[in-house]
Amino acid sequence: MNQIFDYPDLWAQALWGTVVLFVGGGLIALVLGFIVAAMRVSPVPIARAVGAVYVNWIRNTPLTLVLFFFAFCVPLLIDVPRGSFLTLAVCGLGIYTATYVAETLRSGINTVPVGQAEAARALGLGFGQVMTLVVLPQATRSVIPPMMSVFIALLKNTTVAAGFSVVNLGNIRATMSENGENQLVTILLVMAVFVILVLLLAALQNAAEKKWKVVR
Repeated sequence: MNQIFDYPDLWAQALWGTVVLFVGGGLIALVLGFIVAAMRVSPVPIARAVGAVYVNWIRNTPLTLVLFFFAFCVPLLIDVPRGSFLTLAVCGLGIYTATYVAETLRSGINTVPVGQAEAARALGLGFGQVMTLVVLPQATRSVIPPMMSVFIALLKNTTVAAGFSVVNLGNIRATMSENGENQLVTILLVMAVFVILVLLLAALQNAAEKKWKVVR
């Protein structure tokens, strides 16, 4: 534990970088994933086609290449302020994870009987109202476990950003090595931190499942 007590600022900075990557990427993934999922189940053929192309293209591209694009290609296309690698990494993680969020939401939507959506449309509700008032409230119950798995994967994927000079728990080992600290101890400590963070997400999942469970 001396590695933590001797370098509190370093560990705090690395943990903060991981949290920013996770929270920022997660928010982008949720918003964009919801939009893409709606496009995937939309009655408009063009919307379905665009959603399918986005999901299949981004999801089948390695995350490292996605972050490489944001780190080295985006600054060539637009004027990006220096030192914005953290923001670019957040965008890359969010856009990549949004594909998994969209597919998770789509699978949950498909569990809702078609007759309920048809009955809602028969009452005069539009597509947006059917989704928000009828389909999504029921789909939410079934997507909580797989959705949490997506966010646990996002949490672990934040370490990939370490390869692009973004400070987080993924590159603290290199810094400790430069200071002459035992690398094995550093890796074990980082693993322990991730285990704690995953356990917190698991507790959040259990709380959400209890809140939205159906009483039988």
